[in-house]
Amino acid sequence: MEEQAAEVIIVGSGPSGLATAACLKVHSIPYVILEREDCFASLWKKYSYDRLHLHLAKQFCDLPHMPFPPSYPSFISKNLFVKYLDDYVSHFKIIPLYRRSVELANYDEASRKWIVKVMNYGSTSGKVEEYYSGRFLVVASGEASNPFTPDIDGLSTFTGKVIHSTQFKNGKSYSDKNVLVVGSGNSGMEIALDLANHGANTSIVVRSPLHVLTKEMVYLALVLLKYMAVGIVDLLMVMLSKLVYGDLSKYGIMRPKEGPFFMKLAYGKYPVFDVGTIEKIKSGEIEVLPGIESIRGKEVLFVNGQSDSFDSIIFCTGFKRSTDMWLKGDDYLLGEDGIPKPSFPDHWKGKNGLYCVGLSRRGLYGINADARNIADDIKFSLL
Repeated sequence: MEEQAAEVIIVGSGPSGLATAACLKVHSIPYVILEREDCFASLWKKYSYDRLHLHLAKQFCDLPHMPFPPSYPSFISKNLFVKYLDDYVSHFKIIPLYRRSVELANYDEASRKWIVKVMNYGSTSGKVEEYYSGRFLVVASGEASNPFTPDIDGLSTFTGKVIHSTQFKNGKSYSDKNVLVVGSGNSGMEIALDLANHGANTSIVVRSPLHVLTKEMVYLALVLLKYMAVGIVDLLMVMLSKLVYGDLSKYGIMRPKEGPFFMKLAYGKYPVFDVGTIEKIKSGEIEVLPGIESIRGKEVLFVNGQSDSFDSIIFCTGFKRSTDMWLKGDDYLLGEDGIPKPSFPDHWKGKNGLYCVGLSRRGLYGINADARNIADDIKFSLL
């Protein structure tokens, strides 16, 4: 079998893969970047809703070696971020190989290289099997790789429209419709707000306790975390949240016992960065409902016994990673859930030249640090 050789093989051309490619380029280290979609940053370009903005201020979100333009606002819109990524790819002359789905990656002890089997779906001669070999392999497929929809009793009987958040653009077509949003993370909360703003009769399922913070609180917390322990910052954030939002339990939103940033670091569970949804909940424009028991036709039965009819259900239930399906040469770095086994800050480096980027549960800020660390480590290995 003929193999295409590269010093470094990067799997994925989202912000994680692009950042790694740029850092390697700065060190003049050759690489190949494999992308299963037909464009880079597909989650941003094809699978995100219109009103999306970066949740953190821009100084926490740029990629290595290229800051955001000074003209960009503090909180950057999806369109501006995509423009930044376009400029980033042009500046560093990053050329991903598109429609390459990685089927298998294994470390070959004899050659001391990673052998990656790829299915090329973009070939003019149809689906073609390709092989790549490299001394280093970087998993950059990210935390948000495969959309996840939970298995709910009777979901297949639902007669209305069912989509995942990756298919939602805006609430224009949902005016006067009864819409149920399942999932109360940041995507669910923002999509519920967009629906309500467009005149939909909006309900949102909130199953688990959650922290609600303003973007200003999050900015303050990130600054304080440089100087204070997580526990102290969490106490301050909870106090501020109570002051700003009051007791949300009367609206069906419970506060967790553990602090917001402890939960983010320990479980990857982000606090909700409120951009107006809570006000809509308090006014009754968005109804909070508990977990779903079952679905029959358009009727949805909830665990508290309440039953309501809906025209559409939008699942904002996150993603699953598929790394364990194709990465077979690793028993140290990544677990079955695709999350690093080693704790931060040692999460990015495995054995035999294996690395991962963008899995530190620290968003774009973490991607920047991971990419720099990986490129520096590979440069050192090549000396």
